[in-house]
Amino acid sequence: MAAAPQPIYERIEKQLRRRLSGARDGEPFPSEPKLASEFGVSRMTVRAALAGLERDGLLERVPGKGSFVRKSAAARPVGTLMSFHDQAVALGKTPRSRVLEAETRPATAGQAAALYPDRGPDGLNVVAITRVRLFDDLPVAIEYAAFPAHLTGLLTADLETGSLHSALRRLGLRPSLGTSVLTARTADHDSLELAVSPTTPLLVETRSIVDQHHDPLEHTVSSYIADRYALQVDFNVVE
Repeated sequence: MAAAPQPIYERIEKQLRRRLSGARDGEPFPSEPKLASEFGVSRMTVRAALAGLERDGLLERVPGKGSFVRKSAAARPVGTLMSFHDQAVALGKTPRSRVLEAETRPATAGQAAALYPDRGPDGLNVVAITRVRLFDDLPVAIEYAAFPAHLTGLLTADLETGSLHSALRRLGLRPSLGTSVLTARTADHDSLELAVSPTTPLLVETRSIVDQHHDPLEHTVSSYIADRYALQVDFNVVE
């Protein structure tokens, strides 16, 4: 008995998978009408072909913007103190940032506790820098960073294409030791800046770093789009 012919949408899906294997992360993907015209089929057939690609995380549809190629999430070992800028370069990406805030302002309770542990929470200021972090032109995270108030030199640094850790080293300070707490949330009020839906899962890293003198240097909350960034954890098994 002859095998049933493979459905057209499955043949199209295989061709699109081969095309995606050579595409770059964040690259725009042809629309349904364009693909329907290319393959000479209905949009319903194209939609069925695209469903498997979206299910496997190879393609993402952004309302009002179109479809985009998605590769595996970039992973950073949790035990490694590597700046976002340096990791992007290591992955062959161009690190970019969109600055949302760069100013001196009153510290939040969490910032005061991390940066001024020996003082009360009242009357303390921080240098606050909020940025959307991008690999090439693809938003990956939103970062709320705070530094002691005397580090106003950071406000004149290149905050869009440069590394804040490099700027700190130019000020004679070397990030040397850090601790992180990992949580999760949905994008909610940050969804517009990240160009994702409000229900998109975010991996949240709350990080505190001290300098070479063991003085508090940085308190940062970074929220990463979960399917674009990952944190790798190595561990020992306790018997």
